[in-house]
Amino acid sequence: MGFMVVDALAAVHGLHFQGSRFSGELAQGRVEGERLFLFKPLTYMNRSGLAVQPFLAYYRISPSEIVVVHDDLDMELGRLKFARGGGHGGHNGVRSVVAALGTKGFPRLKLGIGRPEPGYPVDKYVLSRFSSDEMALVEEVVATAVDGVAILLKKGLDAAMNRYNGIDLRQS
Repeated sequence: MGFMVVDALAAVHGLHFQGSRFSGELAQGRVEGERLFLFKPLTYMNRSGLAVQPFLAYYRISPSEIVVVHDDLDMELGRLKFARGGGHGGHNGVRSVVAALGTKGFPRLKLGIGRPEPGYPVDKYVLSRFSSDEMALVEEVVATAVDGVAILLKKGLDAAMNRYNGIDLRQS
């Protein structure tokens, strides 16, 4: 789901992804005078940090200046949350980024996907496609996340947290 948001951000800002030397795809440009990088690691998800760390080092970007966008099993589909940092919450991609950067201190945008039915393997669940019944809500979450990132870029993380944390799009 994180890539869906990053792809939507690229589309909104007229940016196009290209391969990069950092085991990922990169889109970059200027948004309101500020340089914006959108980066999608193409390593296995649980090795994302191996792509993110050299990318940040090359461009001299500090962890506090990024936003990691990722799914979250502990939130229902239709919910999103900006966070200043914190643990990995069992998310192997975030765990990898924390390990590679040596810090938990980077902003995140967590996108709820809910948990699978009992007995259904989590790895298969997170890699499966959304059902046709879920797609309208997924599209609404992606659009809301894009709006949230715009607020973050213009007004900062606190403003994005105040505006978007706690929203439940299942009720709209």
